[in-house]
Amino acid sequence: MEVAAPEPSAEAAEVCRSLADALPPEVEGRERRDVEPASPHTAAWGDPAIVLRCGVPDPAVLDPLDPAYDPFADALAVNDVSWLIEPDAGGDGYRFTTTERTVRVEVRVPSAYAPETGVLVDLAEAVAGAVPLDPLWKGHTDHG
Repeated sequence: MEVAAPEPSAEAAEVCRSLADALPPEVEGRERRDVEPASPHTAAWGDPAIVLRCGVPDPAVLDPLDPAYDPFADALAVNDVSWLIEPDAGGDGYRFTTTERTVRVEVRVPSAYAPETGVLVDLAEAVAGAVPLDPLWKGHTDHG
């Protein structure tokens, strides 16, 4: 399956390689599948595909200079990983993008996997372990 690979900075690419090594072999009980072009910045599971891309740019709703900026955009936390929730532009399912992390990770989940947030449970450990918290958020999440 074809997945457009992001072109992150060198620093973000290093984080994405760490995430690629930590990703689970299965998500929602679906096995990992090959993507083209092969890249440490992309991964997919199942059919229809759950697609992860690491090192994506900030979504428009998170950019104060973009007309689509929305400081009240929907978000949720799953096992200590915060995600922005947006309907997928393709009209089927949702796009989740990490917030509060140094590198943005995007996960597109088709509606076939409803409730789509279940996928995030399977990915949370890998994301939390490989993608550092943004220094702005560290003080807000430390509990000690």
